[in-house]
Amino acid sequence: QVQLVESGGGLVQAGGSLRLSCAASGTIFTINTMGWYRQAPGKQRELVARIIPGGDTNYADSVAGRFTISRGNVKNTVYLQMNSLKPEDTAVYYCWARYGIDHWGQGTQVTVSP
Repeated sequence: QVQLVESGGGLVQAGGSLRLSCAASGTIFTINTMGWYRQAPGKQRELVARIIPGGDTNYADSVAGRFTISRGNVKNTVYLQMNSLKPEDTAVYYCWARYGIDHWGQGTQVTVSP
């Protein structure tokens, strides 16, 4: 059973930066598809960024140019560097992995104050 654990959320002022981390456990194999989703109050969960097989990355239009997703040196870790944060980035951020089925972390709160 794959388990995902996130860390790195918190409170930051607009224009600031945060780095989210996610570590997957429960498999000895590489998980090729990992990423981040977020869900703001009253809104649907949306894709923020993902790494797909081959190493390509996809970003939501709202974060492109500000956020960067990357893999860590430790197998099955992924990071989300978030720069130039805006109040509209406030949400619970979930680590996601597709390994047979979709797996989700417990979520970490990111709050951006004006």
